[in-house]
Amino acid sequence: MAIYFLNLKTFGRSTGSSAVSAAAYRAGERIRDERTGRIYDHSSRQDVLHKEIMLPNQFTADKMSWAQDRSNLWNRAEGAEVRKNARTAREYLVALPPELSPQARINLVTGFSRELVERYRFALDIAIHAPRDFPGSDPRNFHAHLLATTREVTSEGLGAKTALEWRDAVRREHGLGPAVVELLHVRERWAVAANTALEQAQVNARIDHRTLKAQGIDREPMHIPYLALEMERRGYRSEVAERIRAEHQAKVAARLARAEQHEQGVAAPKHSEDTAMESAERWAQHRQAEKQAHPKGHEDTAKESVQRWLQYREAQKEAQAQGREQTDLAPASSKRARDHDLSR
Repeated sequence: MAIYFLNLKTFGRSTGSSAVSAAAYRAGERIRDERTGRIYDHSSRQDVLHKEIMLPNQFTADKMSWAQDRSNLWNRAEGAEVRKNARTAREYLVALPPELSPQARINLVTGFSRELVERYRFALDIAIHAPRDFPGSDPRNFHAHLLATTREVTSEGLGAKTALEWRDAVRREHGLGPAVVELLHVRERWAVAANTALEQAQVNARIDHRTLKAQGIDREPMHIPYLALEMERRGYRSEVAERIRAEHQAKVAARLARAEQHEQGVAAPKHSEDTAMESAERWAQHRQAEKQAHPKGHEDTAKESVQRWLQYREAQKEAQAQGREQTDLAPASSKRARDHDLSR
């Protein structure tokens, strides 16, 4: 079943990440980072199905060997930045429909990538990956990494920052809308591209970039980070995944309670904290039932998980209260100074 997934990630000095490292990992190659001297060797990867570097069409007739060399391209991307908090790359991670043939998936990715390259004039390093051969991994998890430079490509090298990197104030000066509009545009274009590919392949499945509410789907969304799921698939306990599930159950319980009260004509809604407590208790009971099937060597952590979750909820409320107090005291100019940087 085709699903919609597009995630935008940034790489930069402030987080200690390296564009060279990211490129080597995604392409399955051995690349030396000339700035730090570190060598990133991922040449043993067997799951890279397709890789290529795509440049704007205007450079088709030019000698662009400097940009087609993966090591040279990303070392230049790192070397072009001098600020300690500089952003060196952006990545679009997309899930590919498993219903498509291998060549159809390549055509989908390269067609979508061409749109990005011509719109932003950056270099795009494309890598399509097969599902990983891990116990419990989803065999349908075909996906693509689209690693983009933050600077425009020229025949001599990397030039100015792309319009995608500009702050909203600068974008307004050039007659452009907020940067978040770019993300929304890309999300929609990926849905259109994928659905066109599915239609051409005579597959009935479709994906939708809109929120569940906009689609008219009456359920609570839930997203568990990939690393948390991988921990559980390998037999480890993930507090992050447990907390997300507990919070999700609390939201579902609260929505069902509101619906029931609406049907009964009850004016006073049930207190949200009471609903959350009941949901957490149900989650603890569920965890306890699951653990009965495991050997006694496993520690019973259901009550601790609930307690930590409740403590997290209290910390959230305190942080929100402090945030409101600081907002009330902050001058109005500080609010106007904030922008919608897509990396946040």
